[in-house]
Amino acid sequence: MGAPSWTTLCLSVVLCVVLLSRPAAAIRFVIDREECFSHNVEYEGDTVHVSFVVIKADTPWHYSEEGVDLVVKDPNGAQVWDSRDKTSDKFEFIVQKRGVHRFCFTNKSPYHETIDFDVHVGHFSYFEQHAKDEHFAPLFEQIAKLDEALYNIQFEQHWLEAQTDRQAILNENMSRRAVHKALFESAALIAASVIQVYLLRRLFERKLGSSRV
Repeated sequence: MGAPSWTTLCLSVVLCVVLLSRPAAAIRFVIDREECFSHNVEYEGDTVHVSFVVIKADTPWHYSEEGVDLVVKDPNGAQVWDSRDKTSDKFEFIVQKRGVHRFCFTNKSPYHETIDFDVHVGHFSYFEQHAKDEHFAPLFEQIAKLDEALYNIQFEQHWLEAQTDRQAILNENMSRRAVHKALFESAALIAASVIQVYLLRRLFERKLGSSRV
């Protein structure tokens, strides 16, 4: 088998550089009332991909579809995105002003909520630096397409994992509530039966006493 060509080696090295240099942030945190995060975007025109999922509340008895609010602001404080009363959301926006962007969550529920939050910034800096060379332009174009495809898979996978975690917790809580409800109904039925037996015995005792008189 022949040695890999220079073009193949170049493609591999540059692809690693592009993938490793892509800014990304994924965290899972607990929110009480409000929580804000900052993410620096170095270039205007970059695409910022954002997703979040409300995983669970701090009590197994609580289930609500109220969701949380997410407001995104640019370095000047201008609002660039507004998501209201959602248990999950996924969106993207084009950066108009480079710098630190703020992502602020607001929880309207009286319970603490666990949120999975993911941010990715799409920027092909290496491609832009060498795109002027007509010999390298097709190569870097293919790298950009491959990088975008790999990134989309990774982003969607994280989103689906968070959704799966949320659904698993909801199913577990619903099963637990169903078991507790069944136990409560059984206890209530037993108590009602005991009371009925007691009342019937009292009724028969009274009738027996009056017949003797």
